[in-house]
Amino acid sequence: MLSNESTPPAFCRSNSQASTDSTSMEDFWCEVESIKESREGGSEEAMLLEFKPADEGELEAEWLQDVGLSTLISGAEEEDGQALLSTLTRTQAAAVQKRYNTYTQTLRKKNKHTVRDVRDIFGASDSPKFIVRKSRFGLTEVGDLSPEDMKKIRYLSLIELTAFYDALGVELKRNRVERVRGRENGLFGVPLTVLLENDQKKVPGIKVPLIFQKLLLKLEETGLETEGILRVPGSASRVKNLHQELEAKFYEDTFDWDQVRNNDAAGLLKMFIRELPSPLFTVEYLPAFITLVEKISKIKLQLQALHLLIMLMPEANRDTAKAFLQFLKKVVANEGKNKMSLWNVSMIVAPNLFIYKGKRANQQEMQAAATTAHIVRLLIRYQDILWTVPSFLISQVRKMNEAAMNNSKRQLMFDKGVRKLLRRKTMERERPERPEGAVTFPPYLQSDIPEGVIRVYAPLHSKVSMAIQLNSQTKAKDILSRFHCENSRGSSQNVRGQIQSLHEIGGNIGQHCLDPDAFMLDVYRANPQAEWVIKPKAS
Repeated sequence: MLSNESTPPAFCRSNSQASTDSTSMEDFWCEVESIKESREGGSEEAMLLEFKPADEGELEAEWLQDVGLSTLISGAEEEDGQALLSTLTRTQAAAVQKRYNTYTQTLRKKNKHTVRDVRDIFGASDSPKFIVRKSRFGLTEVGDLSPEDMKKIRYLSLIELTAFYDALGVELKRNRVERVRGRENGLFGVPLTVLLENDQKKVPGIKVPLIFQKLLLKLEETGLETEGILRVPGSASRVKNLHQELEAKFYEDTFDWDQVRNNDAAGLLKMFIRELPSPLFTVEYLPAFITLVEKISKIKLQLQALHLLIMLMPEANRDTAKAFLQFLKKVVANEGKNKMSLWNVSMIVAPNLFIYKGKRANQQEMQAAATTAHIVRLLIRYQDILWTVPSFLISQVRKMNEAAMNNSKRQLMFDKGVRKLLRRKTMERERPERPEGAVTFPPYLQSDIPEGVIRVYAPLHSKVSMAIQLNSQTKAKDILSRFHCENSRGSSQNVRGQIQSLHEIGGNIGQHCLDPDAFMLDVYRANPQAEWVIKPKAS
């Protein structure tokens, strides 16, 4: 996690920033009032999210399911669950044990069915220790891993976050969401996943909704230097009309973006975020976001918790949040002209992300305002760190995949052994006798590639493959440059205008887009069965 990378600088507020705090808090409540007025202006729908109280045992059962350990509840022998258990560190295993014990104790009180003892799951010995080393694998962003491996990252992140909070003596609270309603078509008020499914029919592979991308692009092209952008509201009547016109014309490509003023575009952007049926930072973990500020005082520990919470977000939410935060960083970078500091932006964005109903300020609400604004401030300032996957989690995913492969191989060998035995019984009489003195050799596969040499494939290049000898200093970018050099001698139109990356595919990883600065011999030794392919990085 953060201990594996360079330590971020301690967070401190500048004197000029501190002097504007009172004004910025006023900005927060002005934004709240603006939100309230916009809701009163239209017919507000019924509450989209419904919560249902649950007893402790039910919550722990949900937690076990969310981390991929439903096998402990059902009793089924699922390979993924066993592989996950085999990779846990001591603190992670302790977090699982604690939740499983609570779950079993609750069931016993209710006289439910017999449950497995925690010692039957983990055994008497300690779980494997994990030693964090400075990684030579480079940085891995959330989009660099396959969806299957990111699912495992989410399992491990929830276990690690729970163990992290346990170690700090902080309760990891979560909300239970029973029902989420939203529109099935249109632009505003549509669940992110539904919106992306509709958009991907038009633009395959996109990760951020088209309307959200267009609003960000409009503001980046013309609004970054507008004074008070995000803070100064647009015309409520114009925003309402633009909203209706977008719903009717956006997908027909007949909407005139030149007519949209910058402050109105900012209003539409905030409206899009507010009207999502489920908050961008997910209802389930909103209490955990608040707790990391209210209960954890050290900035480094806050960032570690926030880092894991980002890993827990659904893919659509995480990608959309990343695009939004990148835009906010550009707004802050233009503070000299737009008069929007990091503190100002955080205070105005916070009520749109962390839903407020527009009540008058009191001491408790003021504290909540400062808390949510601090979260937004961390998200903007440290986004380059927060959207990278911790290297120790990737290592655990490799171990999970290896354990699952070994289980599959053992099952395959068992199945082959049974089939072979049956065939032997039926073919024994038909097999001719071997001549006396004949020598037979066992079947095997012999690789024609020596140790430390990888064969790299580049299907879009004129030279489609190349064997490369690795040494301790060979980096992924060195391999890319070799292919670019070879390609410049030939003629390949396919790679022009595309950013190519080296991918590690198969073995103990699903697919991993490698950092150009990754040391290839280390990656090769971690996954000698992988294939190496040069292709465009997924956008």
